[in-house]
Amino acid sequence: MRLSVLDQSPIASGSTAREALAQTLRLAQRADELGYHRYWVAEHHGSLSFAGSSPEVLISHLAARTNRIRVGSAGVMLMHYSPLKVAENFKLLENLYPGRIDLGLGRAPGSDGLTAAALAYGNQIGIEYFPAKVADLQAFLMDKTPHTPSLAGVTATPQTETAPQMWMLGSSLDGANFAARFGLPFSHAHFISPDLAVQACQHYRDNFKPSDFATEPSVNLGVFVICAESMEEALAMARCRDVWRLRVERGEFGPYPSVQEAADVEFTRAEQTRLDARNQHQLAGTPDVVVPKLRELAASCGAIELSVISITHDFNARLKCYELLAEHLMGADQPVSASAG
Repeated sequence: MRLSVLDQSPIASGSTAREALAQTLRLAQRADELGYHRYWVAEHHGSLSFAGSSPEVLISHLAARTNRIRVGSAGVMLMHYSPLKVAENFKLLENLYPGRIDLGLGRAPGSDGLTAAALAYGNQIGIEYFPAKVADLQAFLMDKTPHTPSLAGVTATPQTETAPQMWMLGSSLDGANFAARFGLPFSHAHFISPDLAVQACQHYRDNFKPSDFATEPSVNLGVFVICAESMEEALAMARCRDVWRLRVERGEFGPYPSVQEAADVEFTRAEQTRLDARNQHQLAGTPDVVVPKLRELAASCGAIELSVISITHDFNARLKCYELLAEHLMGADQPVSASAG
């Protein structure tokens, strides 16, 4: 099975954004060594939980310090930006690191409403223009006439011999529909919408239209996984995520709690009920517990690739998670060709 990394550059309690970004680099380098296929970085704004606010900058930093792994965005929040600017950013990256750059697109703001408004400062174009922006972006990347008539004659530079691989990210049927409509590979965020995963992926395959970017449907699943050598350790780290998510629901976007901090938190009955329902889809445990579940999930969604998100307060535990998955899912030290799609 093809295995990749989705990294949100999490900030642990007692740590800093600078340390989180240094850990992102260390993880990317280890993933490169282990044979992971691609390494995607997220876009979040106004967050004290995550340090990655500019995927384009981070992609260049990581690609320069790795050897063969594909590096990309998960994703660029296109609603905020000019398709021409995004195209030129990624064409420049493709020239710097040919055959290794992915452009994953997202529809969510990646922020609260006020921050989203600040990002769109001076821009009167709303989310309703998202499809037109995608069409224009595709045209700019492929050196074709833009979808928007008023942009005819505009060319995205620099020219490239190859194009970045473009993906549509989604956590809903809308995301699946956009991916199918524009003929893009689709990455479903199982870690956000696990109940919709099978339906969204099937909808995508049923409605897929070939394009310059993909001749047939291709499904990637973004999954949150905690894998450790003991079940006790895995569940203790999974509780950290439970505490963090409950805090986010209250509008508290703070650092990621430690195992001890999480153990000291007492859940209300209502909170425990929500967690119990959510954790039915939880992928936490030893390799013999987690790996069969991952294979079953991939098969049920027709996914050829899993993009794993793993967040732990202790960075070494996070590294160990990816090492265990590499060993048990694809075999360590078996790199995948960087030129593969």
